[in-house]
Amino acid sequence: MATSGLRLYGYWRSSAAYRVRIALNLKKLDFENVPVHLVRDGGEQHAAPFRDLNPQELVPVLLHGSRILRQSMAIIEYLDETFSTGVALVPATARDRERVRAISQMIAAEMHPLNNLRVQQYLENTLKVDEAGRTAWTQHWIRTGLDALERMLGDNPSTGDFCDGEGPTMADCCLVPQVYVANRFGVDLAPYPTIRRINDTCLAIDAFDAARPERQPDAPAP
Repeated sequence: MATSGLRLYGYWRSSAAYRVRIALNLKKLDFENVPVHLVRDGGEQHAAPFRDLNPQELVPVLLHGSRILRQSMAIIEYLDETFSTGVALVPATARDRERVRAISQMIAAEMHPLNNLRVQQYLENTLKVDEAGRTAWTQHWIRTGLDALERMLGDNPSTGDFCDGEGPTMADCCLVPQVYVANRFGVDLAPYPTIRRINDTCLAIDAFDAARPERQPDAPAP
């Protein structure tokens, strides 16, 4: 790993932090992992010290020296543009870049926000939706996203071993955490053979394996 002076504020089960951990590993960058517990004591992300880092009160936040970086997608592109180590997370050509960014945004902007913690908490605490209703909501939006993603990946010649071609990109950094969430909420992945294949290929790589939620220092003991 290259010495980078990076400090990542995240939570073991946060999809957004998960995708940044993958990116850091693929870029072969060491980093300090600073846990922010999103549930304990009402959520450490709401406390003043973290709110000073990110007024949105969301993880991840990445510190690079005195620079404060927010929003996982912007962080991943920053890492790719700043560090030449490891793999290129965004392709070199405009056509391929557009495809990788489109897949990434489908997941990070369209799917993930509908099933993240603060949405779950709003459904439960404000709208008083019971557990069965919350699960149905979450599964519906995950399936809707995966249906479209499977069609995009399954019949496109640009899809290879990974979302785009024969090496991992930012798109795969987004895909793997979303599959983790789908499994967590009991979504049947049988209808998505291409997604399952790519996910399995990614998780066989050390950079993805080391980023798994259960391998993080703040993950609860099994």
